Amino acid sequence: MVGQRKKKYESGEGAQFMSRKAVLKKLQLSLNSFRRLCILKGIYPREPRNRKRAQQGKTGIKILYHKKDIQFLLHEPIIWKLRDYKIFNKKLNKAKSLNDHSKIKWYLSNHVSIKLDHIVKERYPTFIDALRDLDDCLTLCFLFGTFPSLAHIPRDQTLLCRRLVVEFMHAVIAAKALRKVFISIKGYYYQAEIKGQTITWIVPHNFCFEPQKKSEIDFIVMSTFVEFYTVLLGFVNFKLYHSLNLYYPPKLNDIGCHDKELVDEEAFVSERIAALTAPLISSNSDRTVEEEECQIDQFSNTGETDQLEATKVEAAKIDKLKILFKGLKFFINREVPREPLVFVLRCFGAEVSWDKTLFIGATFDENDETITHQIIDRPSIDKQYISRYYVQPQWVFDSVNARERLPVEKYLMGVTLPPHLSPFTDDQHDQVYIPPEARPSVEIGVQNKNDHGEGIVHDEEEEEEEVEENIAEETEDTGDEMSSHKKKKTKKIKKKLEKLNKEMKVKAGEITVEPQWDAQRKERQEYRLREKMIKKKHRNLYKSMMQGREKRAKEIWLLRKKRRLHDTAEDSCTKTNE
Repeated sequence: MVGQRKKKYESGEGAQFMSRKAVLKKLQLSLNSFRRLCILKGIYPREPRNRKRAQQGKTGIKILYHKKDIQFLLHEPIIWKLRDYKIFNKKLNKAKSLNDHSKIKWYLSNHVSIKLDHIVKERYPTFIDALRDLDDCLTLCFLFGTFPSLAHIPRDQTLLCRRLVVEFMHAVIAAKALRKVFISIKGYYYQAEIKGQTITWIVPHNFCFEPQKKSEIDFIVMSTFVEFYTVLLGFVNFKLYHSLNLYYPPKLNDIGCHDKELVDEEAFVSERIAALTAPLISSNSDRTVEEEECQIDQFSNTGETDQLEATKVEAAKIDKLKILFKGLKFFINREVPREPLVFVLRCFGAEVSWDKTLFIGATFDENDETITHQIIDRPSIDKQYISRYYVQPQWVFDSVNARERLPVEKYLMGVTLPPHLSPFTDDQHDQVYIPPEARPSVEIGVQNKNDHGEGIVHDEEEEEEEVEENIAEETEDTGDEMSSHKKKKTKKIKKKLEKLNKEMKVKAGEITVEPQWDAQRKERQEYRLREKMIKKKHRNLYKSMMQGREKRAKEIWLLRKKRRLHDTAEDSCTKTNE
């Protein structure tokens, strides 16, 4: 029997996608609950290959979801919690309208709570998977940690973000995992390496908060992301602390920072920064909180000795970077932003303090003679100590990126600072603007000219002399026995050898200078021929690649022009001042 013929849109893309309206009807959820569920589960709309078929011939642009994703959501137990939460809100609103205070109190005490532990374990089966997806998590948690009390953001969520990010910073300090730092308009860029995974996040500047309109930012969606990310960051912190042999939640040594006379009650950030200077207590008192040194395994007959040597050199550089500021004591002035500097300096083994009359958590005073560096951001100061350097904050960040302590002459108090270059750019990448300060200084060595032609001539002359000597020896050995006929024969052989030697000598060739325009014309012709050899199905891709290259070249040209204008303006200012 012939099978029944399928109708239109029962197979293919027409049956693989569902519109958002159909999904809400199938799941029996409101739009807000569905959005929250998709954020927690990591499900996003899909873009079909053929939109007309996917929308079953309907016009317009609709939000489409894959059918398998929706079937995956049908088995999620959190859907029942969302439905219970909907019923709970209806009962609570009804009790409020009737002014039944006993029921309101009972409903609020038995509030529906949603746990996301199983979703985190489902999305990140291993600890490495969680570390790979930690960039956005840290950036958003640091952002929410700076928010004040707002009407549309729960206060508990902000406090939880503050606590979790401080715990993560303590873990990075204990593991000495920080690698790169950069300051930009957006904030502070940090890059750490934990368990072989590179994690990059942004910490915003500590400025006054400007309230945003509800139409500009959807805080409800952001709060849903934070709800999931706080659970994820809590698991990561727990795992990190136990891998470092530390208590979780962290226990700080009593450093006397709870003095009521010195507490700055206006800024909550001061307590957060003060916690960074306190050493953590290990879970085992016999062991210290240090990262275990990993040795590189060596295998014989691998054939990758060069790569192994490069890995050893990089590992030695990282080991040197971890103790970059070890043994140094820094004192931070009041005008300098403390949190990024304390975090960076503590990651590389330095001791940090500040004025105890302004902020809590100071470990030593300004008049301590053992202070090696004082970080200052003002042109002059009344009292100076001879035993310490007065440097600007940029010296710390540039030294970390250079992986060595830079000379302090360029960063002294009141000196015009050099450009602060980003360490996240790849200098070897093609079509990227590189500022003049970042270009490596290439030393042009004197090339030893080896005249190969002369060497060949000398070798051939030596061979000819050896042949003649052998012939002469043979003639002398034969002596009187050799007949006159043989003597004539040897003379003829000598003459032939001399003639061949003259013809076989290597002469210096003449250099023919080819016109530059002719070489460029040939290159253009060869380039056009290679373009014509591109297959038809790849031509559109090639065109888009060339358009991107032209766009990048234009951006580089604009940046270079901007730099030229900046340099000319600075030169004119210096001339007028002189």
